[in-house]
Amino acid sequence: MSWASIEWTRWLFNFAFFYPIVMAFFWMTGGIYYYLRRERKAPKPDAPPAMPESPFISILVPCFNEEAHIAATITALSAQAYPDFEIIAVDDGSTDRTPELLDALVADHPRLRVVHLAQNQGKANALRIGTLAATSDYLVCVDSDATLDPHAARWMVGHLIDGPRVGAVTGNPRIRNRTTLMGRMQIGEFSAIIGLIKRAQRTYGRLFTLSGVICAFRRTALHDVGYWSDRMVTEDIDISWRLQMAGWDIRYEPNALCWILMPETLRGLWSQRLRWACGGVEVLLSHGRSVLGWKKRRMWGVLLEYLLSLAWAYVMLTIIVLWLVGLFVQLPPVWHVDTILPRWHGVVLAFVCMLQFATSLLIERRYEARMARHFYWVIWYPIAFWMLGMFTAVVAFPRTLLRRRRRAVWISPDRGATA
Repeated sequence: MSWASIEWTRWLFNFAFFYPIVMAFFWMTGGIYYYLRRERKAPKPDAPPAMPESPFISILVPCFNEEAHIAATITALSAQAYPDFEIIAVDDGSTDRTPELLDALVADHPRLRVVHLAQNQGKANALRIGTLAATSDYLVCVDSDATLDPHAARWMVGHLIDGPRVGAVTGNPRIRNRTTLMGRMQIGEFSAIIGLIKRAQRTYGRLFTLSGVICAFRRTALHDVGYWSDRMVTEDIDISWRLQMAGWDIRYEPNALCWILMPETLRGLWSQRLRWACGGVEVLLSHGRSVLGWKKRRMWGVLLEYLLSLAWAYVMLTIIVLWLVGLFVQLPPVWHVDTILPRWHGVVLAFVCMLQFATSLLIERRYEARMARHFYWVIWYPIAFWMLGMFTAVVAFPRTLLRRRRRAVWISPDRGATA
């Protein structure tokens, strides 16, 4: 084997090792800067600053088969500490008792209006219908199984009022179901990974995606880009890219808290993460080339980060495959992988991972006083969720390439235990 091929192989192994380390410090640096500049001296989540005006807002709740959670969601929305708003629930052809429950809730929640659709057309279509029914230029979108903090709408709408080029604001999802190891690991994921990444991306330029479970939009910005696409698996990633490519700003508001349910079974988690991965690939295929234009250069960092993460997944898969093949076939020394168990490089990765978790948990203490008690559970995150992310990314790319474009309808997800 030539020297060039040996060096190329070495580069692959070095990339698999150094990429997560470099990105961890990249996220930590951006997250710390964001915290020091925007969060450290900011008011607490339950004491938002006064606004010069409080315009009427519309809260949109797309629903599909949510009989177990819709009452709690509507009750929390009705308790928003905001002076003037309406709630529009769009029942997207539910086959359970959701339509009847929504109609009954109108009597107890006078701000609530209900729109019934004859059949399941997908979340994107439900949001478009809700926008047509709304009477405000400011739209707060909440998933029908989420519990919104009383001050969340105020925090997000404040950005839309302050910045005329702000097209959307994403909130801070918090894990509600914490009865299993998988649920507790996701507490660390949403704070140490997702929250820190959003802070860093906001510091460096653009966000990869809004959190579809809790976000706010300016109606004129949505109209400018043609609203949500019902042909995309993840409408939140797609609308995030299209808004930013059109020159609209997207902001992250960590004080806008929203309590959500997440899968706690391997099957449910795999289905959710595969859908997320497919959504990322769809956006790459749909918008990747147009992002390369000079006028859209602020999106280059987001595109590069995603491409590198996708490359890392395939490099890791290559290493695992080489190790498995080497158990049965004698490979050339340059391709031989002795073991995939951690050695000194595993210790370094673990240390950097713990440093990242510690950094984020310190930042997140202002939103949950006892975040440190979750530190033990997140040490299992790299083993479980890195592998899950790698395999879903590897599967998502060919699956998305081969998938026929059709309307993306809802399938009720696994939401774990609620106790």
